[in-house]
Amino acid sequence: MHGLGNDFVIVDARDEPFDVTPALASSIADRRTGVGCDQLIVLELSETADLRMRIWNSDGGEVESCGNATRCVIQLTGAKSIESAGGLLEGKDVRMSGQDVKRGTFSHRHAVIRDENTDQAFSRLSQIPNAKGQFRIYNSLLSEYAVLGFEYGYSLANPNALVLWEAQFGDFSNGAQTIIDQFIASAEQKWNRMNGVVMLLPHGYEGQGPEHSSARMERFLQLCAELNLIVANTTTAANFFHLLRRQLLWPFRKPMINFSPKANLRLPATYSLKEEFIQGKFRETIDDTTITQPAAVNKVLFCSGKIYYDLADFRQKNKSQNVAIIRVEQLYPLPEKQLLELYNKYANATWFWVQEEPLNMGAASFLQMNLKTMNYGMIGRQPSASTATGYSKMHAQEQNEIIETAFEI
Repeated sequence: MHGLGNDFVIVDARDEPFDVTPALASSIADRRTGVGCDQLIVLELSETADLRMRIWNSDGGEVESCGNATRCVIQLTGAKSIESAGGLLEGKDVRMSGQDVKRGTFSHRHAVIRDENTDQAFSRLSQIPNAKGQFRIYNSLLSEYAVLGFEYGYSLANPNALVLWEAQFGDFSNGAQTIIDQFIASAEQKWNRMNGVVMLLPHGYEGQGPEHSSARMERFLQLCAELNLIVANTTTAANFFHLLRRQLLWPFRKPMINFSPKANLRLPATYSLKEEFIQGKFRETIDDTTITQPAAVNKVLFCSGKIYYDLADFRQKNKSQNVAIIRVEQLYPLPEKQLLELYNKYANATWFWVQEEPLNMGAASFLQMNLKTMNYGMIGRQPSASTATGYSKMHAQEQNEIIETAFEI
């Protein structure tokens, strides 16, 4: 066995036979999914150097397909790896840099692993047979300005590559604000130069304080005009996969900012079925699939990112019926047409935008300026000079107030 990551196992069966015993499958499934003994996804190099995916259940038996009876789940980190593998096989280069990106700040990627005996590095995505593209990943120095500037230039020189820069925390992107303002947001309008660089900015209010909570969503949305950027805040592994894949499939290039998750990297609700990767597509909005009678809904909460799961969890625990929760996965270009369709679908409901950020931050001001065809209220933290409190108890109190207000108002 060559390596064990957070999303799948890669095995070289040319050197040694590989079988999944019940004990091995159980232990790995427990470690990775956090939801007990689920499936173990194995990418295996066969004796003929072919790459195939094999799925094993917790009893050590191989699963041929994923249907309703057997759940084949893939996490958010796996979505990135699988998208990269697909691009490499299609001849597209994938390049990624950032502080601690090989391991991942939250121990979530493990793109490069090391042999415990020889200390030899092994990059799983660099060993795919028949891959025409190359995968390169670099831990960068602590200069967001310099590194993002380099990656912008690299993406400009190689528009057929998927070029990603990941901030250690989204808050730290302000160190590269000059590159964002002068080049990423405005180069197409100023110089007619397209660019497809991707910025992954970990974002979410989890009580980690004002320097580790906000990627300053409001600043990026304020820069949005003339279809210059893609701004997303995805909530499922499959949607993240299709978002990245769309970036290369488009016949044009746009810089993309995704407010990526932190705690939700290991949240089972964010995992996606295999079919959603194979058959699905990127969804700018996600309707509430739990609602069977739209006419009976009297309140709609629409939101983006991590707070969706807080709202959904509260609704389930309190059995709050007749409340629909809608996710806005792409904030710019704003999917106004899709939102209006949902607005008409839930015509009897009162609508509220719910966000974790203070109301002078996040998407609140952007929506008030750009989404004027709907009537809705705003729920979020009180306007603040700081992005977040530094006290965990205060954070928990504020977070609970947002969720309770959304359901009680």
